[in-house]
Amino acid sequence: MTVETIGSSQSSAAVGSRGNSAERRFARALFLLILLLAGCSLVALWAGYEPITLPRLLTDEVTRSVFFRLRLPRVVMAGIIGATLAAVGAALQAMFRNPLAEPLTLGVSGGGALGASLAIAFGWGLRVSGTPIVFVAAFAGALLSVSIVYRLARTGAAIAPGSLLLAGIVVNLIANAGVLTIQYTADQSRSLQILRWLIGSLDVVGFSLIWQMLLFLVPGWIVLLLMARDLHLLAVDEEAAASLGVNVRRTERIIYLVSSLLVGVTVSVGGSIGFVGLIVPHIARLLFGQDTRFALPCSLLLGAGFLMLADALARSVLGQTELPVGAVTGVLGGPFFLWLMRRQQRYVAF
Repeated sequence: MTVETIGSSQSSAAVGSRGNSAERRFARALFLLILLLAGCSLVALWAGYEPITLPRLLTDEVTRSVFFRLRLPRVVMAGIIGATLAAVGAALQAMFRNPLAEPLTLGVSGGGALGASLAIAFGWGLRVSGTPIVFVAAFAGALLSVSIVYRLARTGAAIAPGSLLLAGIVVNLIANAGVLTIQYTADQSRSLQILRWLIGSLDVVGFSLIWQMLLFLVPGWIVLLLMARDLHLLAVDEEAAASLGVNVRRTERIIYLVSSLLVGVTVSVGGSIGFVGLIVPHIARLLFGQDTRFALPCSLLLGAGFLMLADALARSVLGQTELPVGAVTGVLGGPFFLWLMRRQQRYVAF
């Protein structure tokens, strides 16, 4: 056996050992996150204006009805929407290589809100081939917004982070102006529907709407998870990703479409819930590393638990009065966003 063969064998063994170690860490992280999600679910199921205890659940028929018809579907809805927004945020941050990217700051939520507001104003119950028209309208608005932001921010082969953020904010402002115009001109009942929806609400009765959402969301989650390797390479460098076989333009188009679909569905149901896609991916990367292949699935689980707890806080902090969950995430996410922006400016300055 030659020296070169021995060296090659040792190098392969070292690479394999590092790969196995990373996989073990990832498996442990998923196990811990599943336990954390179970704990968040229990807290969210218990919390509220009237806490639901196990003895009451077993003996009181009214409590059982409230639990299975209202409380459990609401907690599941919070988990689904939180997981979706966090996963989309992790994907957009990796693709744009910008830590401030998320559905709200890139105008995706604003476009979805405008589309959904149009659908509400013209009839909530309309369907296209069995699909609620509000889903279709929100998806179209989100896709249009992200396309506009992308075209404005891209200069040649590069995307300017400052232009990206500015374009997203401007698109959001335009979309919000459109929503306000629709709300002002709509009749009173639909104007109230738009208002309740805009501030973010997870009110749901039963599981029928949740099953409809999952028909769109689960395929989107799977696509994002399958694209995690390409997103990881894009997060490092676009040219390096292309040299390693990533079809950059194809990957970008897929992420645009999937992100728009996911955000469109969540916005059409839960309203404009901001900053989940900003906070959670950063926490995931701080805890589990920068590798998008790990950060994206971890963000999915963390986002579910985060919005469950935020909704539990919204339902219980003021006693008989319920806060909009979008207000809670805004209070938590706004300062976090400013801190991140200031931190990024310091890095650029040095």
